[in-house]
Amino acid sequence: WAQFAVAGPNSRNLLSKVIDAPFDLSNDAFPFMACSELTICGGTPARLFRISFSGEMAYEIAVPARFGNAMMGVLMEAGKEYDAVPYGTEALGVMRIEKGHAAGNELNGQTTALNLGLGGFVSKKKDCIGKTLSQRPELNRDDAIRLVGFKPVDHSQPLLAGSHFITKGDTANMANDQGWMTSVAYSPTFGHSIGLGFIKRGHERKGEIIRVVNPARNIEVEAEIVSPHFYDPEGGLQRG
Repeated sequence: WAQFAVAGPNSRNLLSKVIDAPFDLSNDAFPFMACSELTICGGTPARLFRISFSGEMAYEIAVPARFGNAMMGVLMEAGKEYDAVPYGTEALGVMRIEKGHAAGNELNGQTTALNLGLGGFVSKKKDCIGKTLSQRPELNRDDAIRLVGFKPVDHSQPLLAGSHFITKGDTANMANDQGWMTSVAYSPTFGHSIGLGFIKRGHERKGEIIRVVNPARNIEVEAEIVSPHFYDPEGGLQRG
């Protein structure tokens, strides 16, 4: 299969020009997280998923691999009306940080659902892979690291991935290490650097100014702890 992400405020309109009738793409008929088998372009089999990693209204459409090149041409032709352009993984990386989507740097094999702010999704009534481990006391300490967002106090200063967090007034050493920055990007939406990272009790510290220290590069900036969801925090765009 060849699969294409179609994202943006006109993604539904674009796909409506490609998908065979009578498939209903309306929000009520095909809501966020829906999936379906259908046909496109007069009978070509396809699979459609209503998912978004960009924070925008988005879909992913898959066709048999032999139709991949033709499908790209069909999408670009249908998208001319909306000034559609291809976008790469670097652009997607910026958008997922703006949206607060955890990815490889945050899902490193050592973090738990609690660390990611997803602890409420682990059922207390049924078993699942990793549940026993997630209940260990050491992983549920009051000062457990939590995923949060960071923005520099001075918007002209960039944030650096791999930097560590030190409380203002404390010496920058391992004993005072509060966590680390996992992902950073310059955000065209906000006009400055933003970052995601793990910091102890992060969910309780929003609004706090923290030192962001990178001893390898001898760089230090101050940043505010904020929600990891910089862009459309209520999720209205991707569910609209």
